[in-house]
Amino acid sequence: MNVLARLRAVVLAEGEPIAAVLRATPTGPSGPGALAASGPRAAAGPAEYELLVEAIYEGYLLHYADSRLLETADRNLALLAGDRLYALGLERLVALGDIDAVRELADVIALCALLNARGEGESCGRLWLAGARAVGFGGSAEYEQVKALLRIGDPEGHPALAALTEPHAVA
Repeated sequence: MNVLARLRAVVLAEGEPIAAVLRATPTGPSGPGALAASGPRAAAGPAEYELLVEAIYEGYLLHYADSRLLETADRNLALLAGDRLYALGLERLVALGDIDAVRELADVIALCALLNARGEGESCGRLWLAGARAVGFGGSAEYEQVKALLRIGDPEGHPALAALTEPHAVA
């Protein structure tokens, strides 16, 4: 069972109010979860890391793009479902005791909200990749500098992020 089907099963099994609008079959590709799961920091539970990162990423998609799991035209429901999926993933991450990963993903969520508010959401795919890599492999001073540039709106932030994530791509 692929990670999106597993995430769908988790939402369905928990009896979430959003279960009523779940797609019968998730659509679209997996996001950055596999990258996070492939790193040494996730070695104790790679399947769990993949699932929780995908839950949080799906929360992002429900806020700013097209959901892979839910089918609804109700924007309010989509936003609430996105919040629930953010919480579901972060809750599972806290249960693993990985506070560094919680911090990394909270940074990604906050920075993507900021970038979308500025009309710069096109960098969020790369930001998710960099965040997933930090979850799985650990962060770096270079990545922290990129996040600082993005926070303050420095125009060098986007090219620096692109250089940091060049060999990868996420829609």
